[in-house]
Amino acid sequence: MGLLNGQICIVTGAGQGLGRAIALEICREGATTALIDRNPKTLAQVADEIAQGGGRCSTHAFDVTDYDAYARTVAEVHARHGRIDVLVNNAGMGESGSLAEVDMQRVRKIFEVNLFCTLELTQIALSGMIRREKGTVLLVSSIAGRVPMPFLMPYSMSKFALSAAGAGLRAEMDQLKKNIHISLIEPGAIHTGFNQAMTDSKYEWMGSSSYFAHQAEKMKKQERATFKLLEARSTQGIVKQIIKASEANRPKLRYVSPWIQGFGVQLARIFGV
Repeated sequence: MGLLNGQICIVTGAGQGLGRAIALEICREGATTALIDRNPKTLAQVADEIAQGGGRCSTHAFDVTDYDAYARTVAEVHARHGRIDVLVNNAGMGESGSLAEVDMQRVRKIFEVNLFCTLELTQIALSGMIRREKGTVLLVSSIAGRVPMPFLMPYSMSKFALSAAGAGLRAEMDQLKKNIHISLIEPGAIHTGFNQAMTDSKYEWMGSSSYFAHQAEKMKKQERATFKLLEARSTQGIVKQIIKASEANRPKLRYVSPWIQGFGVQLARIFGV
């Protein structure tokens, strides 16, 4: 048990990948956690694993665009426990493709999921935290939200926006002086399958008329080689950063892992990338 023992947490996107790893570790630390995911089957599997380890959680299966369900879930957690100590806004989606031709409905959708839905739940949770004058909100952004990444810009733009929102919201909460903390969690390339699914998404709609059709096979090979080189093999590093941020009395603005990828971003910024 750690400093989260007895804390009340919410984790979104908890059914698989990074969200699953976050949920398992937070419950191992002793927190009682509400798990949100759109897939009831994978959510139930995570809950079973938590229960087998002696942890405590509840499950709430709905799509992240269901704002009424967010409000109901927060109300249920408050009714049962009287508070929310930590919100981990992890749910998100990936989308790739050239900005010169990607369908704008795809861009609108990724902003809806990665930015607007995240802010909606954050606002709902913050209302109780502000009344109680205590709480922590962690927004899972991405290293891709700090450097432009060709053919990943639908995703990168949504994370750029989320990172800006997190920094601004943190300053606003500091001005309130209500002991409310906002931090950005910025994972680099981690082997969960998310990156491969995201980069492959553009090939679902790129046809022979695409500006880049003649480069498609070369792009696929480059993407696979890049991920093989860069991806961390475990979520352990970023999960440790999330636990550190959750437990801190005054968490930092940004938590990054793997650190070498974060350092690479800093170097790129220095050189004007």
